[in-house]
Amino acid sequence: QVQLVESGGGLVQAGDSLRLSCTASGHTFRTYTMAWFRQASGKEREFVASISWSGGSTSYADSVKGRFTISRDNAKNTVYLQMNSLKPEDTAAYYCAAGPSYYSGSRRVADFGSWGQGTQVTVSS
Repeated sequence: QVQLVESGGGLVQAGDSLRLSCTASGHTFRTYTMAWFRQASGKEREFVASISWSGGSTSYADSVKGRFTISRDNAKNTVYLQMNSLKPEDTAAYYCAAGPSYYSGSRRVADFGSWGQGTQVTVSS
């Protein structure tokens, strides 16, 4: 089991950028597939991006392609989500998730066993 803590959310204007961070503890971080999900008020939790344990494979939801970038620094036990050109539609609570390395291509909530507490991103128009 790995413990995850997100940070970096906030209130910004449309077109601005934010970088979210997720720091892990309690288990070897390097062996985990990492992902970001988000959940807007009244909506289902949805996949945003994921990255393999080595950082060699990434995946993005269509809604964020070209604007968001996921990366990881295993030496720092941290995964990042760089969010550029933010839109009001990006407003949501963002959650960091960890799963086994063989779930590198997964976009399902159920495939990730460890979750952070969430960090709120609000984008005004």
